[in-house]
Amino acid sequence: MRRALGSRAALYVILAVGALVFLFPFYYMVIGSLQTDVDTSVRGAFPDPANLSFDNYVAINERISLLQGLANSGIFTGGVLLGTIVFGVLAGYALAVLQWRGRGTLFGIALLVQVIPFQLLMIPLYVLIARDYGLSDNYLGMILPFFINSTAVVIFRQYFLQLPADLFSAARIDGAGEFRLLWSIALPLVRPALLTAVLLTVIGPWNEFLWPFLITKEASMQPLAVSLANFISNVAASTSNPFGAMMAGAVVLAVPAVTLFIVFQRYFTTNDLGSGVKG
Repeated sequence: MRRALGSRAALYVILAVGALVFLFPFYYMVIGSLQTDVDTSVRGAFPDPANLSFDNYVAINERISLLQGLANSGIFTGGVLLGTIVFGVLAGYALAVLQWRGRGTLFGIALLVQVIPFQLLMIPLYVLIARDYGLSDNYLGMILPFFINSTAVVIFRQYFLQLPADLFSAARIDGAGEFRLLWSIALPLVRPALLTAVLLTVIGPWNEFLWPFLITKEASMQPLAVSLANFISNVAASTSNPFGAMMAGAVVLAVPAVTLFIVFQRYFTTNDLGSGVKG
């Protein structure tokens, strides 16, 4: 018993140390953003409370509109999220549950798309969106290249494949159509996949700054990541505390994504997918 308690205590100590090592950069980023007089040494991680203020955040808000940037990021991310979930669910369900010729080939193409870097597609996509479709300086032009996500398709397909086929067979015997099967049976059982797809989708567009910057130079339409990238690279150096201004910009960009993860992380639990089948 004593040996087991000692092993468990050692495990907790190792986990606690690992957590502290992992969280320290985030802590240092927040503390650095609050420092009035910058201290980039190790001592700066434990500053004098009198040296802490929100001046760096005020400096950001004086040069860019944080509320407008947040609203633009919400529109951009929300549009991408809507397309990713809707088309990801439909395509994943079709590839996993329905029987039709060529579904294996199409799934292989979806996997192939994931190995192609987005940077290789940026020039042809820009020509297509801005010149052919005339969607420069337009929210739709930012959203369309990310509207369908092959990663989400693969995630939903793999989850749908784990569902017992007897569930669908029984529902079809009772007269349920495919959309009824998807909405009432499949989706409630793949909630972890939905939450995973939501988190992965939100983090990508939220932090994306290169593509929206190419599509629009209008400051009033730029997402928060673009505005903060411009601030950090071009404006922060002109402030009285460049280090604190850069740290504050990083905090503003990171807080929404971190908050979303904290809120939803407890829902990442496994489901007993076979519980709906008798016997």
